[in-house]
Formats: sequence, C-alpha cells, structure tokens
Amino acid sequence: MKRSLISMIAGMTLLAAPSLALEGPELYPGEKGLLDQSIKDGLVVASNTALGWANWSSVVKGFSERYPELMLVHNDIGSTAAVTLLDRQRERPGADTVYLFGLIAVDAASRGVLQPFRPLNADRLPGPLKDSDGLWTVVHQMPIAFLVNRKLVKNVPRSWADLRKPDYKNQIVYFDPSTTSVGLMTAFAANVAAGGSMDTVRPTIDYFTTLHKSGNIQRVDTATSYARFLKGEIPIWINFEADGLRAKYADGLEDIDIVLPSDGTASAPYAMSLIKGARNDPGGKLWFNYVMSEQAQRLFAEGFVRPALPNLSLPPEMAGRFAPLPKTEVIDPLRATLRKPDIDRFWPKS
Repeated sequence: MKRSLISMIAGMTLLAAPSLALEGPELYPGEKGLLDQSIKDGLVVASNTALGWANWSSVVKGFSERYPELMLVHNDIGSTAAVTLLDRQRERPGADTVYLFGLIAVDAASRGVLQPFRPLNADRLPGPLKDSDGLWTVVHQMPIAFLVNRKLVKNVPRSWADLRKPDYKNQIVYFDPSTTSVGLMTAFAANVAAGGSMDTVRPTIDYFTTLHKSGNIQRVDTATSYARFLKGEIPIWINFEADGLRAKYADGLEDIDIVLPSDGTASAPYAMSLIKGARNDPGGKLWFNYVMSEQAQRLFAEGFVRPALPNLSLPPEMAGRFAPLPKTEVIDPLRATLRKPDIDRFWPKS
C-alpha cells in the first residue's frame, strides 16, 4: 500500500493490520470472493465512523482482525457534513460506506449519492429498519429514556404522565428537537405515549407545551450535557438509554435509574449505506456485511446501544443491562422526515 494514497485522504485515521490470511469458515457465502476482490485495492474507507461512539472502535478492530490484508480508514465528521461531502464528491467519491443518523440517511438517498446494497442479515430486519430499494440499512438503534439521578429526585418518574407532576419542578432537561437528533427522537417518543402516530405530531407538541407551562423544564439543551450529568447537576435527563448505561456501567454513576417510560417511547435508527461509485466497492460490501454480522452486532451491545438484529442472543451479563422495552416505535426515517417541519414550526419556545 503506497503511503502517498493514504496521505491524500484528509482527516482520516488509519488502522494498519498484520499480514495474515482469512482463516476458518466463511461468515456467509461469497465472503472469500469479496475479500479477494477487495485486496486488489487494499484500502477500505468508512465515512463518519466515530471510534468513541456506539463501540465502533471494537467493530473496527474486529474487522481488521478478520481481514488483516485490508487497511480500514475512517473519519468522524458528523452525518450532515458527511452527506455534504458526498454531494461534493459525487463524481469521484473518496469513501466506500457512510454511517448516518436515520433521517439524514433518507436525505442522502434523495440526493442520489448512495447505491443499493442489501447487506448480510438485512432480511431479518423489519420494514422500517431498511430502505425498500436497499439504499440504507439500520445497523443499531437507541431508545429514549429518562435518566434519573436518585440523589436529586426522591420519587423516580416512570411515565411521561408522571413528568407533569409538581414534584419535578425545574428538574427536567431535554434536547432541542429542532437542532439535535436526540431531541427529535424525544419528541417522537412523547408522541408515541400521547397516542400520536407518524401521521401527526400534534400530541407531542401539546404535551411539551403543557410541560413547559408547568415550570418543570429546567433547560432545553442544544449540545450534550453528559459531563454535567455525571457531576450531579441534572436531576432528570431525557436522553438516549445508551448514555445512561454508559454513565452507570462505564463511568461509575451508581445512583441512576434508567427508565424506559411505561406509556411508550421511540427508538432512534442509525443507518449505514454503500456509496454510489464507491472507490473500493467490494471492500465497502465486505465492511458493511461485517457490521451486520452477529459478531459485530454483539459488539454494538457491548457499547450500550441496541443491535438492529432482532432476537440476537447476548451473554447474560450484557443482556441484563437492557430492560425489556415497553410500547416502542422504531422510528421510520422516511416518515419522520415528513413530520420534522411540523415540529420545527410549532414546538414551544420556552
């Protein structure tokens, strides 16, 4: 592999691997054939794959150990920036795959920068977790939960209805749904509990309007407050379940309840796509298939996010971290895209 080629890929991180051959049985029919084709280039480029998020570091490591003849290159630029770059480079893409928040994957598909590909195990996914034309496939999901600091909250809320109680005056922090993905999923989660659907978000708008008027909202965030939560500055944080699990099992915040609201919630989809005109098409397919393998899906679970594959067996200690989901809607990215303008327009401002 010529270093001059590597240096042309600005902002990327390189993972070199020892030169060992693929051993053992194939994970799926045709795996060795894809590997043979991929080695002709020797480089696989994964756009917007942040090692510190969702345990991508372990997924990348697993891929490199299985395919040591390949060099995997990745960057972390954010979903919106990744799609903007694909748009600019559509004539000569600099990457093979891209990882995106579900709604942004829908936007990328509409721009014509993705190509159809149905990765390993895509047939096991329910309809909302994959594009009908194969332009994107959800690789993991993250439900909305109440992260409650028991040192600051005497009576832990168990439902969206509970959050309206005067007990929680000035105690609730959530993310802005007009500017953040977690905030948007919060809006859809409350919509599920309030009896709404992907055809109307009026129930969640009415719910949060009432909640703001009650005085229970301490703050609406536009950026993460994880450090403040660990310091004990946030009594009730409406956020992804994954941040609560990370705080409890990785960062030692023992006095935390991770509540999946009993009246319903929503789960955010995160998707992956093969890029149209991928620079190493077989390498991109090999990487995408590995991400959707049971092995990689379990690695996502180790990183506190819920695998996309249903009924995936997990070690008992890992499975025990994930509470049974109440009524949960895995948000259909396409239909959510249609509802977002209503949320942006009518969401309470204070």
